[in-house]
Amino acid sequence: MRLASVFFYKVHNIPYRFRGKYRREKKPTIKDIMNMKWDIEREQQNMLLLRHPYITAEQSFGHMKDVKQEKSDKLIQFWHEEKNVKFSKRITIADRLNYYMVNESWD
Repeated sequence: MRLASVFFYKVHNIPYRFRGKYRREKKPTIKDIMNMKWDIEREQQNMLLLRHPYITAEQSFGHMKDVKQEKSDKLIQFWHEEKNVKFSKRITIADRLNYYMVNESWD
């Protein structure tokens, strides 16, 4: 028991070790520096694409208009067909009253 207290005398498990006034700062490794460099390069490539787009804003406006119209037309057609299948059956009075008809003869 006494040995354990001696060995663990300087061990402090501070939960937020890397924050606050008395924090321990990690020194950046080569991997951290390379990751930062790759992130900056990727960001520069993205900014280049944003600065020089493939098509202009005027060209991009409405270029999918026909495709969207066809898609909405197909969806509306599908809804109409589904509604017609459910509700537009030809039902006569004889069909309604056929439930009460048990047999043909009255005698």
